[in-house]
Amino acid sequence: MKIGVVGLGSMGYGIAASLLRSGHEVFGADVNADALGRLRAEGGAKEELAAAAPQLDALVVVVLNAAQAEDVLFGKHGLAGRLPAGAVVMVCVTVAPDFARSAAQRCGENDLHFLDAPISGGSMKAAQGKLSIMASGTPEAFARARPALDAMAETVFELGDTAGAGSAMKAVNQMLAGVHIAAMAEAITFGMTQGIDPETFLKVILRCAGTSWMLENRAPHVVSGDFTPHSAIDIWPKDLGIVLDAARAAKFAAPVTAAALQQFIAASGMGLGREDDAALVKVYARNAGLTLPGTGN
Repeated sequence: MKIGVVGLGSMGYGIAASLLRSGHEVFGADVNADALGRLRAEGGAKEELAAAAPQLDALVVVVLNAAQAEDVLFGKHGLAGRLPAGAVVMVCVTVAPDFARSAAQRCGENDLHFLDAPISGGSMKAAQGKLSIMASGTPEAFARARPALDAMAETVFELGDTAGAGSAMKAVNQMLAGVHIAAMAEAITFGMTQGIDPETFLKVILRCAGTSWMLENRAPHVVSGDFTPHSAIDIWPKDLGIVLDAARAAKFAAPVTAAALQQFIAASGMGLGREDDAALVKVYARNAGLTLPGTGN
């Protein structure tokens, strides 16, 4: 297939690389020229994605948020109007279900198939082609996207034939993931106040009922003092904001999620927005006067 990938951040780049490994012709686009140059050096098409749009079989959108996805697809230079009839658009961004439904309708008006396809698994699984994809769309959209899905994902959950269901499932996942990161940060620093260093915390909790996937993945960053971003703090005010907007619309109280969101907002306000989301631990450390491993603060 000829596939465009818009957004070559940690997740999008891994997706593009996985598509290349599977033999697809990949056209990248990103505001970061270095990321685009790297993709081309590794075998990506040299032609600009916008120019190649009329010949693409699929477009994978892996940008930051709904506003960027809107601009990519329907803005002044939107690609939805340039893709050939019958192409499939896969939006892998965490967006509100209402946005996914609206985007699907507008793509349909351009004779395009649409797959609501948010992703989970982190940058390493994206690079390995082993993501989990929570997808919804018509059978035709799934059929058109299948070769790309096979290259990108270890597991594709088919959640119905209507856009929005995939994004609703992603909201549930993000609720848990964000809360679990906050719980990890709170627990590891609480342990420090009790004389338990982060390395011991990790060694013990990994074998106890209090563990979680997020704890197992993020706590090692705290132990090493390395907050190089794999998933940044600033992703979470957006994602948990989507969760709470949906909860409010459903008249559903989500107080634990709301508390976690406030901690991410605090971390962003401290200037940690571009650090790894495990850096949420620094909010707790600052408030408790603790010194974290390898940071001096």
